[in-house]
Amino acid sequence: MPVRLVPFLFVLLWSSAFIASKTGLRDLSPLLFVAIRLVLCAAVLCLAMALRRQSWRPLAGWKWFHCAIAGTLLHAVALMPPHAAMLLVPAAHIALVQSLTPLLTAALGVAILHEPLQPRQYLGLLLGVGGVALVVGPAALASATQLEGVGLAFIGVVGLVTGTLYYRQFCRNIPPLPGAAGQFLGSAAVSCLAAWAFETPVAHWTGSAIVSMAWNTVVVSLAGMGLYAFMLSRGSAARVSANFYLVPGTAALLSWVAFGERLAPLAVAGLVVASVGCCLVTLRGTPSAAPPPRPGRRS
Repeated sequence: MPVRLVPFLFVLLWSSAFIASKTGLRDLSPLLFVAIRLVLCAAVLCLAMALRRQSWRPLAGWKWFHCAIAGTLLHAVALMPPHAAMLLVPAAHIALVQSLTPLLTAALGVAILHEPLQPRQYLGLLLGVGGVALVVGPAALASATQLEGVGLAFIGVVGLVTGTLYYRQFCRNIPPLPGAAGQFLGSAAVSCLAAWAFETPVAHWTGSAIVSMAWNTVVVSLAGMGLYAFMLSRGSAARVSANFYLVPGTAALLSWVAFGERLAPLAVAGLVVASVGCCLVTLRGTPSAAPPPRPGRRS
């Protein structure tokens, strides 16, 4: 698969998680849903390590700890609050809140990782935030319940942003399979503790719940986050996270196909503005032409 198609595939897989989660949460409580998903991911990766006879030595020293921290932020913290928020606000609004990821990632990336941004990228980030505000702002002000849902979704954004920067700083050079196994083992342990401490678990194993769990485990968590790690290993945190601006529009389109949900004109305008912002951040600038050689001195 051409490398240039990886971001679009990631956006499609990540957006599909909102549809699958909305279906699964009809039968499973949110924290339990995420905990089981992460435990299954950890089990699959440990099995893959055994079948491929991969060594755990790349996680020696403190590398296992770094992977566990990155995984807890990227998976447990980034997923559990938004899943709880899906019981309070529409999934499309949560996807829009997650579009704030690029702005926070870029700001912290400049401050912590010293990743430079061009003026058009700053403009793109501001457009992305404006697009999100067009939709999420009125919804958050509509009721206390929706405000709480937006707040939970924002906690997920903080987890995703800090996990992205932590991964890029400490885990970037760890081989993919051991690194992913370490991440999911850490996040699975934290999510199980959170599910035990903060909710009364509910589970009705219907056919739709099983399909939803399988999809989010294999396609979104394993394949989708694998693509995200691949992109982080090849590009800046700001450029990679800017793909989240495309998630709300894709999630809204999938919701329309799957559930017949329609968006208001203001929401459509917000999605268009956010998508333009994504293009400004992610498109590579044209290299400037080399200056003509200076004529040599005549002797």
